[in-house]
Amino acid sequence: MYPDLAARFGTPTYVYDLDVVAESRDQLFGLLPEGFHLYYALKANPHPEIARELRAGGCRAEISSTGELANALAAGFAPDEILYTGPGKTDVELDLAMAAGVRLFSVESYTDLQHVGAIAEKHGTTASILLRVNTTAGSAATGIRMMGRPSQFGIDAETLPDLMPLLTAVPGARVAGAHFFTMSNAQDEDALLGEYEFVLQSAAQLRRELGLPLELLDIGGGFSSPYAVPGPRTDYPKLRLGLEMLLDLYLPEWRSGEVQLACESGRYLSGSSGSLLAGVVNVKESRGSRFVVLDAGINAVGGLSGIGRLLPAAVGIEYDGEATGPGSLVGPLCTPGDSLAKATPLPELAAGDVLTVPNVGAYGVTASLISFLGRPTPTEVVVRGGEIVSVSRLDYQRVYEVAP
Repeated sequence: MYPDLAARFGTPTYVYDLDVVAESRDQLFGLLPEGFHLYYALKANPHPEIARELRAGGCRAEISSTGELANALAAGFAPDEILYTGPGKTDVELDLAMAAGVRLFSVESYTDLQHVGAIAEKHGTTASILLRVNTTAGSAATGIRMMGRPSQFGIDAETLPDLMPLLTAVPGARVAGAHFFTMSNAQDEDALLGEYEFVLQSAAQLRRELGLPLELLDIGGGFSSPYAVPGPRTDYPKLRLGLEMLLDLYLPEWRSGEVQLACESGRYLSGSSGSLLAGVVNVKESRGSRFVVLDAGINAVGGLSGIGRLLPAAVGIEYDGEATGPGSLVGPLCTPGDSLAKATPLPELAAGDVLTVPNVGAYGVTASLISFLGRPTPTEVVVRGGEIVSVSRLDYQRVYEVAP
């Protein structure tokens, strides 16, 4: 794919297809009940062109840094379309966000809420607050669990009875709803619906027993899309009807708009739009094993694999023809950890060939070790309808300027 772009811009190069971004966005909206707000998590890919395409189709922005704030604003998101999240919001970044007009914040603790309220008062305004709740249990057995254990994320549900009077009395802040994030990358639709049922049941119980306001309820995400291997986005044919039935059971007033509902997604919205073009630098044999050395390693893709988060056991490349035998895909870095795939089926390859790693529109460049060893960052090319929209490159080469 995109061989002309590799010839024109060199490798490694990321290619993002805005037509696929729009397709992913429309597919996910179609899987949700009518009226849901859909927040794009910019951590997946903060490129303004991708964010702009998602906004054009009705998405809002979920951010957790001033860098993401700048990219969201550059993409055209209005301040009232932005949700600011994260466990470590500093006074400096809160000040910048408030100055830009952001008013909706998800908070992880009572002290986090106090910080938000204090900065809001400084700006002569009131912040709307979603309490992120860390519930005591969940139902899913697949995906990455985000609740039900000690965590920097969320307010422990069992502490809310004592905390609620304090949370609703913080100057400069108004509790407007709740935020749950139960799991990530759920491929099993029944498990995802089970998690959503637990969230809706919990939210309704907290409102009933503790008076938790529910003007806006963010039930999280969990939508699955392949990463760095071939394959389509996961389909959830029962999700829309299943969610409607659960909402009618636990929060029936959602149909009148009394409770606004939201989901969030990063990888599902942007993941399948991106491909990485990696050049073959060398092919060598070592004691009966073939090593294909690429100009893109963990500095360009899957750098968070070191903590077991993103990269699969082996990236999957796209190629024509038949595999000629197993080989290992490795990157250019001076560390044995720079390995993308071991003993994977590969075609006949030689220096100068270009390989395509699919489904890396999410957690690509900015989730990798881009400054490790000071190598140039990949070029990022955005296309639509086969035409180039933009070409850019993050400047993260490590060059120090030391003051005397």
